Amino acid sequence: MERVRLSRLVAAFPLAAVLLLTSCTSSAEIEQEARSSDVPSSALVVDTSPEQADRVRTDEDPDAAALVPTDIAEDGVLRVGVNGAGDPPLGFLADDNGTVVGSEVDIAQLVADGLGLELEVVNTTWESWPLGVQSGDLEAVFSNVGVNAERLQLFDFATYRQGIMAFVAAPDSGLDIADAAGISGLSVGVGSGTNQERILLDWNAQLEAEGKAPATLEYYVSAADALLAIQSGRLDTYLGPNPNAVYQESVGDVEVVGTVNAGWPNTTYVAATTLKGNGLAAAIQASLQHAFDDGTYAETLERWGLGDEAVDAPELNPAVAS
Repeated sequence: MERVRLSRLVAAFPLAAVLLLTSCTSSAEIEQEARSSDVPSSALVVDTSPEQADRVRTDEDPDAAALVPTDIAEDGVLRVGVNGAGDPPLGFLADDNGTVVGSEVDIAQLVADGLGLELEVVNTTWESWPLGVQSGDLEAVFSNVGVNAERLQLFDFATYRQGIMAFVAAPDSGLDIADAAGISGLSVGVGSGTNQERILLDWNAQLEAEGKAPATLEYYVSAADALLAIQSGRLDTYLGPNPNAVYQESVGDVEVVGTVNAGWPNTTYVAATTLKGNGLAAAIQASLQHAFDDGTYAETLERWGLGDEAVDAPELNPAVAS
C-alpha cells in the first residue's frame, strides 16, 4: 500500500492545491517528493491506495434511511461528486491515478452507509458541481463546499466540518495575513466563484474605502498553476482550503501565512450539498448524526488529520450572514 506523510494540523484554526512540481501527477510521485523532504516525526501516515482498506465504516441507520426521497433510494445508490484533482487530505487521485480518495470521500461513505446505499463517487470539478446537482447527474456533493447566502437559494446543506481557508506563500516570504491590511498591494491567487473570492473582494473594498492599495486578484482554475506562480515569484500568495495548504507546507513547498473563516466576517461551515427542496439533505443530516453518535465521524477526521476542524453536530441549512 502506497503512503505519504502529512503533518498534523497546527495552530488555532487549522484549513488548492496540487503539488508544485508539474511532473508529479500521481500520489505515488507525491510520496517520493514527500520522502525527500524534512518530514516531522509527528506526521500522519496517509493511505494513497485505491483500496482504502483502513477506511472507517458505519452501519445503516433505519431512521435516516427512511428519510431518503423515493426517487433517489430506488436504485440503491448515492451518486456523489468529489473534486479529485487536489492533494491529501480532501480529495485526490489514488496511486492508480483514477480512483478518487480522501477525507471527503470517507465522509460521503459514512453517509451512504447510514442511509443503506451504495456509494458512487463521480470525479467532478469546482466549476461543474452546481450544474451537476441541478441537472440530477449528482445527487450530492462532498467537495469542501462552504455554505453561503447565495448558495442557500439554490441548494440545501448538511454541515460536517469547519470552513477554514488559508493563505500560502513561498517559504520565508515574511508575509503575515490576518485581515485586509495584510493583502494590501499584493498579488493574490484565488478561484472564481469561491467563498475566498468573496472575502478578497470585500477586503479590497475595505482597503479602497480607507485609501489603501487593494490587492491584485489573479484567477486560477488550477491551484497547481497558482502554486507554480508562487514558486516562480509571479504571485505573492494564494487563498485556498486549509487542509490542502497544511499538506503543502508539510512537504516544504509553501508556508501558511494566515487563516480566515470562509464565512468572514462571520462563521460558516463545509457541508454536503444537495438540490434545494428535494429532501435529501435532511436524510444526509440524520445519517451524519448517526456517524457523530457512534464515533465514526471523529475517527474519520482523525484518520486524515482533520480533528481540529470537527463540528459539534451536523446542521441543516445553517443561517449565514453572507
